[in-house]
Amino acid sequence: MAQVQANGITIEYETFGAKDNPTILLVMGLGAQLTMWNTELCEELVKRGYHVVRYDNRDVGLSTKFEAAGIPDMEKIFIALATGGAVEAPYSLDDMAADGMALLDALGIEKAHIAGASMGGMIVQLMAANHPEKVLSVTSIMSNTGNPDVPQGSDEAMGALMAPAPDPSDHEAIIARGMNTWNVIGSPGYRTPEAQLREWVERDTKRSYYPQGTVRQMAAIVSNGDRREKLKKLNVPTVVLHGEADPLVPVAGGKDTAANIPGAELRIVPGMGHDFPVALVDVFADAIAAAASRASASQAAE
Repeated sequence: MAQVQANGITIEYETFGAKDNPTILLVMGLGAQLTMWNTELCEELVKRGYHVVRYDNRDVGLSTKFEAAGIPDMEKIFIALATGGAVEAPYSLDDMAADGMALLDALGIEKAHIAGASMGGMIVQLMAANHPEKVLSVTSIMSNTGNPDVPQGSDEAMGALMAPAPDPSDHEAIIARGMNTWNVIGSPGYRTPEAQLREWVERDTKRSYYPQGTVRQMAAIVSNGDRREKLKKLNVPTVVLHGEADPLVPVAGGKDTAANIPGAELRIVPGMGHDFPVALVDVFADAIAAAASRASASQAAE
């Protein structure tokens, strides 16, 4: 792994495959580090002829932390939303989208296929809307449009996600909370074995435990609002992938995303929740490669 200065911050990233191959930029979700993109998936995409870049978003992992911004008052933010007031967040999803585009610039990559999961899906939507000259294709995974009328996550899933963060000194409590969250929101048809899940949670906790960054990212999500009008203007090959059993971002969010991006292909996976089972590596790779292939075919036809 390595670091670069981009968009005024330090971004931790890792690459797989030959740089002269077409690049796929992988953008992770809320509070999740680059390691959540399975190495198996990255290697599968390399086998299919791509150069893969995964990175830590701002405020997570080993990228810049916005400590000086403090912890947002989420109750105040939700009240502002409900009453039509101004929503203040330390930074925006547009800023996070600009981070990824600046990373490509720093790496000397002119254009890339982009794929994002959950919050990362929101970010890649904005990458395509704000920086179309750099985006070859889009894969939006387990995400939504910000449409307030689309069903929200289940009480159990939202409760697990929003549960108070344990004290940094209580290692076992941190591990238990992480495993509970993934068990609640994970894929009922593709359960990750407990031993494997614990290994992943321990790996990421050891690498970086920074729950306050997750709160600032949440503020960015909430303050972003409805992206549908932007999405309707996109002109880029797009695949929308969603789990039929997703309890955190219900499948209606994926359907709404595909309905608002011209020409988007919707792929719904039975038994898939809101996680990244190794058993579904080929499903993720197929979706990303399908969007990229459509872009290549479109370019060849021009």
